[in-house]
Amino acid sequence: MTKAPLIGIAAGLIAIGALALGYQAGRSQVALAAPEPAAVAAPAIDRTEIEGIVRNYLINNPEVMIEVQTALNEKQEAAQQQASTEIISENKDKLFQSPMDAVFGNPKGDVTIVEFFDYNCGYCKKALPDMDALLKSDPNLRFVMKEFPILGPDSTRAHLVAKSFKTLMPEKYLEFHRDLLGAEGRATEDSAMAIAVKLGADEAKMRETMKQPEIANAFRTNFELAQSLSITGTPSYIIGNEVVPGALGADALAEKISHIRNK
Repeated sequence: MTKAPLIGIAAGLIAIGALALGYQAGRSQVALAAPEPAAVAAPAIDRTEIEGIVRNYLINNPEVMIEVQTALNEKQEAAQQQASTEIISENKDKLFQSPMDAVFGNPKGDVTIVEFFDYNCGYCKKALPDMDALLKSDPNLRFVMKEFPILGPDSTRAHLVAKSFKTLMPEKYLEFHRDLLGAEGRATEDSAMAIAVKLGADEAKMRETMKQPEIANAFRTNFELAQSLSITGTPSYIIGNEVVPGALGADALAEKISHIRNK
C-alpha cells in the first residue's frame, strides 16, 4: 500500500467533514431565519476546528483509510471486470475463433483458454509446462494462442517467423512452439528460423510468407484486443468472461476451468 493514495483519502475525508459542517451551518442559519419566539443563536462554527477533529480521528483510527482504499479498489476492479466482460462478448470471434491463431488441445473443447504470450517472456516460458499439464489431464480443453510480441524487435521478428511457420506447417506448430518458447536464451528471427528449418520448413518460402499482409493484420488485431482489455503484460489469459493476468500455475488455472464448468 503506497502512502500517496492514503494521503489523498485522508484529505478527501477531511474535506467531506468540512463540507458536512458547512451543510449543517447552512441548516442552522435557515432555522434561525424562521420566526421562532425561543430562537437560540447558533454557535460559531470553525472550519479549521472541524478539519482538526476529522484529522485527529483518522490518526487515531487509521484503519478507516485502509477500509476506504479497499472499498475503492474493489469498486474499480468490479467496473473493470464488467467492462472486460462486455468487450469479450463483443469480440468473441476475434478472441476465440481467429483462423490466424494456433489452437492446441481439443478444437471442440467445452472450455477455451486464450493466452496472450511473447516468446521472450520469462513467465510465459514458466507457464509452458502448465499448459502441457492441463492439455494432458483435460481432453476437453481448448487453448488459443494469441501472439503478442511486446518485448522488443527480437520478439517481433521471432513471432513473424512463428506466424509464417504456422501458416505453412500448422500440423507441426505445437512442436515449433514448444521448441522456441522452451529454448534458453533470447528468441530472435535467426533462432526461430533455425527451429523452423530443423522441423522441415523451406526457408525461402518462410521468408516470403512473412511478408503477407494477413500476418501483420493478425498482430494488429491482437494488439487492439489487448489494449481494449487493458492487457499490458504476458502471459495474460482469457478464461470464460474474465481477464486473468500472470502465470498462475496449472492448479489455479484448473480451478478456474472447473468453476466455468460448474456454473
